[in-house]
Amino acid sequence: MRRENQSSVSEFLLLGLPIQPEEQGMFYALFLAMYLTTVLGNLLIILLIRLDSRLHTPMYFFLSHLALTDICFSSVTAPKMLMNMLTQTQSISYAGCICQAYFFLLFGALDSFLLTSMAYDRYVAICHPLHYTTIISQSLCFLLVVVSWVLSSAGALVHTLLLARLMRRENHSSVSKFLLLGLPIQPEEQDVIFALFLAMYLTTVLGNLLIILLIRLDSRLHTPMYFFLSHLAFSDFSLSSISVPKMLADVQTQQHSIPYEGCISQMYFFVLFGCLDNFLLAVMAYDRYVAICHPLHYAAVMREELCVWLVAGSWFFSCVHALLHTLLLVPLSFCADNTIPHFFCDLTAILKLSCSDISLNELVIFTEGGMLFILPLSSILGSYIRIGTAVLRVPSTKRFFKTFSTCGSHLSVVSLYYGTLAGVYFFSSSQNSSDKDIISSIIYTIVTPMLNPFIYSLRNRDIKQALEIFVSRVNFFK
Repeated sequence: MRRENQSSVSEFLLLGLPIQPEEQGMFYALFLAMYLTTVLGNLLIILLIRLDSRLHTPMYFFLSHLALTDICFSSVTAPKMLMNMLTQTQSISYAGCICQAYFFLLFGALDSFLLTSMAYDRYVAICHPLHYTTIISQSLCFLLVVVSWVLSSAGALVHTLLLARLMRRENHSSVSKFLLLGLPIQPEEQDVIFALFLAMYLTTVLGNLLIILLIRLDSRLHTPMYFFLSHLAFSDFSLSSISVPKMLADVQTQQHSIPYEGCISQMYFFVLFGCLDNFLLAVMAYDRYVAICHPLHYAAVMREELCVWLVAGSWFFSCVHALLHTLLLVPLSFCADNTIPHFFCDLTAILKLSCSDISLNELVIFTEGGMLFILPLSSILGSYIRIGTAVLRVPSTKRFFKTFSTCGSHLSVVSLYYGTLAGVYFFSSSQNSSDKDIISSIIYTIVTPMLNPFIYSLRNRDIKQALEIFVSRVNFFK
């Protein structure tokens, strides 16, 4: 975040490999062949693992992700290097350099985590062969991969943000912290508001963690619908945990400052989990569409591999989406005012403080952000329109009310979530933040994640049965 009265670096020069001009043709052909071998070889591994059911084991599951990571890791640097050798153009833009550093660190760390997971898998297979299937379960494999992605993304983000600060000129004053004004409440209302939001946050955490626990413990819930639901519960828990604890601490201590790095990190993870919620809601709607409209083909369509890829794709695109907005925010300049009229570092609230040209940021929000807003919502509405059409064709009153009761609950949360998002990011004033924006943010960051366990799960018969079994087991061991 840079002051406007400074000179900025718009591009860098990559010197490339220390080779002579007459050797460039040979090295270009050599590295091109190596890169193509890397891409084609790893793609072949992924294809073979996906096509052959005998390879659907934990070892090859990790191997397929390692192959994908190796492709991405090579693609971060090799194409640019080859292009520079061919065109003799050594420059790379500021944004391109930061992006390259981020993805290099991301896939480098991901490689390390996946190799560690594969080593653990081989250890269990060799040292504990009788317990292998029990220990290396499907849920553990997926959890290891997801944790690898999350830790790699977080590590890469930290180093990228620190690098972005170093790449700014030293002859300017920088914004070291921001002030969060918090909720628009009176001093005498603080205790009541603190108790209210603490209760809501604890309900959100305990409700979503309970859903995850029940799904993991009850084998009857190991189905695609509950697989997606467990990830939605984790996403809702994370979305609330990004902003609410800080808000509660500010209300209690009256210390509203947040450091620069903390503000950017909070914004990054808020955008990430907000986008992840969008994708998971769309995936769950598609799952219900297949279950109701194509029940005979449900097991064939919603197979394990597809479920894993849908969730992995949701994580990947959410990380890229959050990174894009973070990188566009880093170069902005800020005037004397560093007060954010919000209870967390919201993207639009930060942009309103900038004295730089934010037209590119706004364009990306309305285009790329709008696309990621419209596509999942269209998928949800399309799925439920098809569900409604299919139900209306069957003259069964019981099925009609049962199906539309479930759809009505889902659509009510979808309407609440997407309606408030649209109000904040697409229809709010660009000049000043209002209480309406804060209230809307409270709805989709606190209220909606709190209601999801009740709407999606606690009204569900399977979840109730799993909860009863869990409670009986707890009472038995007392």
